[in-house]
Amino acid sequence: MMDFCHFLGCYQKDKNYGGKRLYDDMIAQAILADSLGYRGVGLPEHHLINILNLPSPLQMAVKLSNLTRHVEFVTAVSVLPLHDVRVLAGEIIQADMLCDGRLVLGIGRGAFAYEMARLDSPIEESREKFDETLNLLLRLLSEEEVSADGKYYKFDPITIMPRPMRPVPMMLAALVPPAIYHSAKRGFHIQTTPLSGGHDHLKEQVGAFHKAKEELGENGSHLRLSLQRGIHVAKDDAEAKAFIEQAHVYFSQFDNVFTGPGQVKNGMIEKLPRKQTEKELGESLVACTAPEAIDRLAEYAELGIDEVIVTCNMGFESAQVMEGMHRLAEDVMPHLKSIKAVA
Repeated sequence: MMDFCHFLGCYQKDKNYGGKRLYDDMIAQAILADSLGYRGVGLPEHHLINILNLPSPLQMAVKLSNLTRHVEFVTAVSVLPLHDVRVLAGEIIQADMLCDGRLVLGIGRGAFAYEMARLDSPIEESREKFDETLNLLLRLLSEEEVSADGKYYKFDPITIMPRPMRPVPMMLAALVPPAIYHSAKRGFHIQTTPLSGGHDHLKEQVGAFHKAKEELGENGSHLRLSLQRGIHVAKDDAEAKAFIEQAHVYFSQFDNVFTGPGQVKNGMIEKLPRKQTEKELGESLVACTAPEAIDRLAEYAELGIDEVIVTCNMGFESAQVMEGMHRLAEDVMPHLKSIKAVA
C-alpha cells in the first residue's frame, strides 16, 4: 500500500498575511492530515525567504506532536551544512523524545544558493561539508566520547546528552540515480523528486533505489522511497486549471532561488519569467479531479514508490488546500490500497 505525507509548504504569498497566520494554517492542515489517515506530515527547512518558510522544522514537529495522535513528522529536509552538528544532534534527540518517537529525520545538503551564501555555508562547498557533517551526526547519535579532526569540525571528545531513546529513522534527499543508489546502500530511506524531469527519469530514480534495496536483501527490507510531487485533487477542471496557474507563479519564485540568480527583496522572492509553460507544468503536476488522480497515482504505486509527499501549498488559500486533502483521502486513497508494485 502506498502511503501519503502532507507537506507543509509554508508559502507566504503576501508579506502582510503574517507568519502567525501562515503557521496557524499549517497547524490546521497537519491536524486534518492526522484525522484523515495520512502517514506523515512533511516539514521543510528554509531561511530568509517567503517560500518553504519554516526555519525550525524540529520546533514545529514538537508543537504538532501535542495536537495530533498518529502522524509522523518528516523533516523535508533539515539542511545539515547550516547547523553546528553538536547542537543539532542534541536537538534531534530532544525533539524525538518530545514527539514520543514520531520523528523521521530527513536530511540534505541544501538547494538554494541565496540562503546558503547568506548563512555562511556556500552551496559550492555544501557536498563536502554535508558528508563530513553526516558522518559526525551518525557517530554523535550512536556513540559516546566522539571527537573530530576534519576540515569543518575539530573538537575534543564529547557525549551528546541526553542519549537517544531509540535510533531515529533517517531519510536522505537525493535526486540523481547514482546518489539514490549509494545512499540507499548505506541504509538510508530516500526522499526524491524528478522536478521537471519526465516519467523515464522517475523510473530511473525508482530503479536505482530498488536495485540498492535488492542488493541489501533482508538488511534493506525496511527501507522506504518517498516521492515529493505537486498534487491537488480538484472539484472540477476549472479548479485544477487555477491550481496550475498558481503553481506556475510559485515556481517562478522557486526557480529564482533554486537555479536562478537569487533575486530577493525584503524577504520576498521576485517572480521571474519561466521557460516551462503552464501546459508543460500541468503535465508534471497531479492537478486534476479524483478519477484522473487515481489513474496517475496508481502509476506511482505500480512503480514501487512507498510514499508520496504531497506538495499542495502553491498559492491556494488554506481552505482550498484542505478541501483537496479531503478529496485525496476520501475519493482517491481508498482506490490505491490494493495496488502492488509491478516486479
